[in-house]
Amino acid sequence: MLAPAARKTALTVHVTTSVGWLGAVVVFIVLAVAAVRSRDAAVVEAGYVAMDLAARYAIVPLAVASLISGVVSSLGTSWGLVRHWWVLVKFLLIVVATVVLLLQLAPISVLADTAAGAGLMSGQWREARISLIVHATGGLLVLLAATVLAVYKPRGMTRYGARRRPQRVNPAP
Repeated sequence: MLAPAARKTALTVHVTTSVGWLGAVVVFIVLAVAAVRSRDAAVVEAGYVAMDLAARYAIVPLAVASLISGVVSSLGTSWGLVRHWWVLVKFLLIVVATVVLLLQLAPISVLADTAAGAGLMSGQWREARISLIVHATGGLLVLLAATVLAVYKPRGMTRYGARRRPQRVNPAP
């Protein structure tokens, strides 16, 4: 178990990076929608270049920091990583979201390079451009689900958690 000051520090880092990740994804969605809807080549180019920078230098570091700090927080407290269903599900959601994010870096980069080079015509790369919005929106929903789990902490222990729970001893009458 972590000492109280270390536990509070780990929790503060986790909450801060998680909220930052969520906010950065909202900004990414705004940029993606603006780039798809705009007929101005400069807006389209700026949007995709900004999305690439935001993904690489804000969203990915925040996602990784959130994942690591969440694991540290869970392992350093009585919640554990695999004792309670809500912690385990939240962890799995964040792992999946981080993997999908990392897989989306290449398409984001290609769109940014294309927009900055030859430019994107209105119908060009439409499926890839819409895919960024869909993936980012899905990511936002996953992050919101993880937030709900963290706030409400639904009851229920995993088999491992139930086995590890200290048994209460009834005092003799």
